[in-house]
Amino acid sequence: MSLAQHLTSIAGVERVEPSVDAVPTKSVHRVLSYDAFPPTQVEDQADHLAAYKVSTVRRAIQVVITVLACWLASGIVFGFAAIKPVLISENVYQELCTDDELQQDVEVCLEQDIRLNFFFTLASITTNVSALPVGAILDRYGPRVCGIFGSIFLATGSIIMSYAFAIPEFDGYLIGNFFLALGGTFIFVPSFHMANAFPKYAGTIVALITGSFDASAAVFLFYRMTYEATEHAFTPDKFFFSYTIIPILILLSQITVLPSNIYDTVPQLEKKIERAHDASRDVHSSDDEITSEDEVDRVRIQRSIRRKNKIRKLDNLLGDQEVRQERADREEERLTKSAVWGILHGLPAHEQMVTPWFILMTLLTVLQMLRMNYFIATIRSQYEFMLDSESLAASINRFFDVALPVGGVVCTPFIGFFLDNLSVPMTLAVIVSLTTAIGVLNSLPILWAAYMTVCLFVVLRPLYYSAMSDYAVKVFGLRTFGRVYGAIICLSGLVNFSQYGIDALTLEVFQGDPTPVNVVLAGAGFAVGTVLVVFVWQKGKQVGDKHGGFGDPERQPLIPEEEDEM
Repeated sequence: MSLAQHLTSIAGVERVEPSVDAVPTKSVHRVLSYDAFPPTQVEDQADHLAAYKVSTVRRAIQVVITVLACWLASGIVFGFAAIKPVLISENVYQELCTDDELQQDVEVCLEQDIRLNFFFTLASITTNVSALPVGAILDRYGPRVCGIFGSIFLATGSIIMSYAFAIPEFDGYLIGNFFLALGGTFIFVPSFHMANAFPKYAGTIVALITGSFDASAAVFLFYRMTYEATEHAFTPDKFFFSYTIIPILILLSQITVLPSNIYDTVPQLEKKIERAHDASRDVHSSDDEITSEDEVDRVRIQRSIRRKNKIRKLDNLLGDQEVRQERADREEERLTKSAVWGILHGLPAHEQMVTPWFILMTLLTVLQMLRMNYFIATIRSQYEFMLDSESLAASINRFFDVALPVGGVVCTPFIGFFLDNLSVPMTLAVIVSLTTAIGVLNSLPILWAAYMTVCLFVVLRPLYYSAMSDYAVKVFGLRTFGRVYGAIICLSGLVNFSQYGIDALTLEVFQGDPTPVNVVLAGAGFAVGTVLVVFVWQKGKQVGDKHGGFGDPERQPLIPEEEDEM
């Protein structure tokens, strides 16, 4: 599972403590970035593009292409549970089997299963950790460079995977999947800037992009269905070679249609509106060089017409003053509901990282990411043991293959509403309750419990990562987001290497019984989660009155919302 998957904010406001007590607390506009070391000079950053300078039709086409690219390429490696039966059928890593296992004709042998699961673990880690360099490249060089890199990496991964299946002596599975994961991140992370192509409908665009990431897990599902329908005639080498058409099309789109620069954010557009309303800009110092008063009037009238035309275009893009004020009022209400917004804003990242706010959330995220990836990689083998039935385990696996992408797509539109209307302590309490319920159900050797586990899992999966990034923005702020969130990503990814040892522990020590691992992970998650909920709830009560008001009436939502009229 990728921590970069669910981005809950494009731009927003950050609480800044005053340097003098007499000056009220204020909030400033900031833009979210994955860059852990953002440029200090404005000129170091990629140039921005004003959306009103691009036709509506072209921007709409760009959004459609971006959504399709994410659907077909951004997170295909998370469809591992769907393609694992194909890998087993094609005897991938069967050379690791012992003679006894081959004679017993087991479906998958011990070392083979561990190596196949590591195939997924490496891809998951790559997706998480690569979000940091991708964010840095995006901020410095723009989305087109990221898209080109993504296309190259996807094509490289596809070709390597194709040769790995076509040439038995060539073990390119791990490196091929690594490039597929890396390419997916280069496609996915820059996609969120397209929300600024239509700021009034940014929430819808973010939901479409996020849902497309979830849906991309179905790419391997559709391939497995084709593989089975053709009685294994459409072999993996043919599939991966055919798949190279996707990065080629993405590359062509990057060069011809998609923007080379990031679109202006709402705070940047609001500054343009403020400047455009300044009528004094119709008068230039160079007017003194014009001798004719009639000519001066004519020039100033032309400037006024251009200025008012710019205001009209900006109002069409963002909404008029009344619409913007309504959005600001909704944002103020939303931030008030969060209970902890701004509690660590303004502190240096290294100070934020030694607080319980960071430590507890990092521990919880490490545990939940490990649990989720362990479940995705081992769902079939878990239920083969617990239900003592290969057919029942296979049916649960098939249900999971469909529910995983569908659940993410269905849940995504509701996540923003959920996060906007619940306080951070309540959101965390709901998440801890869900993770605990999944841990209990996942330990029961009962068929209905297995299906309930899958249903809750596909709901929790997008919710958790959205809530985690939302927590990071509200608690730590946008200024340090890249470093703080990046640290959580890296730590979670590195700890995920332990899944290799957990697989070995399950298969070798516990003889395939996943219950001890599930119980320990669920118990640890419940303990850490409970401490986090209690801590945040207490702190929220302490600062609720102090931070109940926000000074700036004009602000971009941390979770973009669409306007009422389409």
